Amino acid sequence: MSDVMIRVPAEVRDQLAAVAEARGTSLRALMQEIAAQTLTPDQVGERAERTRALLAERFGHYVTDEESAEMRRKMREATAAHRAALAGTESSG
Repeated sequence: MSDVMIRVPAEVRDQLAAVAEARGTSLRALMQEIAAQTLTPDQVGERAERTRALLAERFGHYVTDEESAEMRRKMREATAAHRAALAGTESSG
C-alpha cells in the first residue's frame, strides 16, 4: 500500500476527521470508502450504457441522447438545489 499526501484547507480536514470519528473509523478508512464509492467518468458511462440496454431489453424503451442530456440537466439542478438548501440550513443553525 502506498501513501499519498493530499493538501486541503483546515476546515475540510476537520470536517473529514469529524465524519470519521462519528463513524468510528480512521481518516484513512474514510478516504478509502469515499474513493471506492466515487465513480470515474468511464464508470459512469459504462453504468449509463448498461441502464440503457436494460431499459431497451426489459421495457422496450430506447433512451435517446436528448433524453439523457435532459435527465443530466435535471439531476444537476436537483443537486444544486439540495446543496443550496444544506448550505442555508448550516448558515442559519
